[in-house]
Amino acid sequence: MRQTIALLLFSGLLAMPALAAPEADKQAMTREAKAVTSELVSALGGALKKALAESGPDGAITVCRDTAPELANALSLRTGWKVTRVSLKPRNPMIGQPDAWEQTILQQFDEAAKGGADAGKLVAAEIVSEPDGDYFRFMKALPVKPLCLTCHGSGQRVSASVQETLAREYPHDRATGYYAGQIRGAVTIKRKLEATN
Repeated sequence: MRQTIALLLFSGLLAMPALAAPEADKQAMTREAKAVTSELVSALGGALKKALAESGPDGAITVCRDTAPELANALSLRTGWKVTRVSLKPRNPMIGQPDAWEQTILQQFDEAAKGGADAGKLVAAEIVSEPDGDYFRFMKALPVKPLCLTCHGSGQRVSASVQETLAREYPHDRATGYYAGQIRGAVTIKRKLEATN
């Protein structure tokens, strides 16, 4: 009989139902997932700042379109985790659409942020039963920072040239209208667990 465990960390608060995996295993997977997530966020942030400095917002759009998926794929291959980014308002629905579990967590992140939680500290980890087995799943919220508003802000905050580029590159874009502190999306990673008897 499969059991699931949930480990939700909102701004340092911990809520844990009954556990199916040894606590040490859960903690080790959570630590590893946090490290992988931090590596992606750091590399992407550095690439965005460099692109903005060298070629302005159009360069940043290219980083998000091309570099971010490449970084996530490289991390996936190197670490064995499936690493990606998702959002309730994806810029590219082909690669940013959350599954049912991710939608639920993103909605919880949104509610927590609206309630005053520090968006940068919102994390969720859970063992989830899926049709082909159990997975350890982890998400870390990506808050909107002032730098993000160049391409994800609203109205006058986004220049006409950026709006034009976004309309051309992302005809189905829903990732605008944000303000600083909101949840833009999340890094989401998962790993299949070995079956136990």
